[in-house]
Amino acid sequence: MRIKRSVNAKKKRRAILKAAKGYWGARSKLYRVARQAVMKSGRYAYIGRKHRKRDFRRLWITRISAACKLNDISYSRFMYGLKNAEITLNRKMLSEMAIKDEKAFAELVKIAKENLK
Repeated sequence: MRIKRSVNAKKKRRAILKAAKGYWGARSKLYRVARQAVMKSGRYAYIGRKHRKRDFRRLWITRISAACKLNDISYSRFMYGLKNAEITLNRKMLSEMAIKDEKAFAELVKIAKENLK
């Protein structure tokens, strides 16, 4: 006895075409082309999730560096001073402080300068 696959095959194709909705031309209409487009977009989405983490870290470092320059210290010396002072704030929080609370950031810079060797 053979198994008929039409229900499952249609379900699989419908899922792919639904995922390809909004793509341009044949990519949203034809199953074979849509499948390729969905697979490629999935790879780009995966890579993009990794890149987003990189991009935000770069942004935070740029913001911290700019705030450090206003306080007459380089970014690397600032981070080294914080490490020596055993202050463990992540770059996201340091960036927020640099933007929203300049006085507290200036205090951190002062502490970092004192702990430079």
